[in-house]
Amino acid sequence: MTKDGETVLRTRGMRRAVTALAVAAAAAMAVPAQASAQPTPPPVPEGIPVEMLASFAPAIIGAAAGTEDIAAGPQDAILDQARNLLEAPGIPPELKSTLERVITFLDGSGGGGPEIPQENAPVIAQFLYPTIGKGCIGEGADSVGTALAVPGPAQLPPPGPKAGQAGFVFTALGTSSVAAEQPNPLTVTWINLDNQRRATQNLTNEAKINPDGPATLSAIADTGPGRVLAVVSGGLTTQKEGAAPITCSFLPTVGMFQVA
Repeated sequence: MTKDGETVLRTRGMRRAVTALAVAAAAAMAVPAQASAQPTPPPVPEGIPVEMLASFAPAIIGAAAGTEDIAAGPQDAILDQARNLLEAPGIPPELKSTLERVITFLDGSGGGGPEIPQENAPVIAQFLYPTIGKGCIGEGADSVGTALAVPGPAQLPPPGPKAGQAGFVFTALGTSSVAAEQPNPLTVTWINLDNQRRATQNLTNEAKINPDGPATLSAIADTGPGRVLAVVSGGLTTQKEGAAPITCSFLPTVGMFQVA
């Protein structure tokens, strides 16, 4: 919805227990009436180690930052990392399922990402797991961070990704509004496995999403068509009126989706 010319995304309340990590920004977005129904985000049951899920994010960042031809094998390194995690002893079934989705997405055997969106029906690709920002709400109060991607063409996030583009949205639940200065900005690092495009972009407040909080940042990327892997990570600074700014960091979270 819009309010005084600004786009507003609604969010549900933030719970601090890990069992509440299923709260998702996708469910918070005010999707236009003609859009498809919002998907149910994948839950992260109690006991799933977010740190373990985040541990293969550096492989994706390294592949996106590299200069080698993607066809020469960077996705193989990411596959190896996911398979190594899959072989860890005592891996919970839910985590095993998540890693298997990553592997089938990377090796092209099917699954993993949403369907390519049709006209006037954007598909929201929720990242694989919510993340945690220690002390992002205040002393001893952590924030649950949720990230999603919207393959274009779509209207959200503003000004809307076109065909061959993807929009990214990150929401830090329970936080105040975004501070003017971001000394350690949140970034999205993405790599298109099929056309070799890659980049790291800052997530910004330019779209004025949730201007009164919770802090919500976005970016639009020229990914081109193909399978895209993305990692959102970095810091966030928020500031409530009359209070000192709060700076915190979020563990990396990983997304994967298809762009038309």
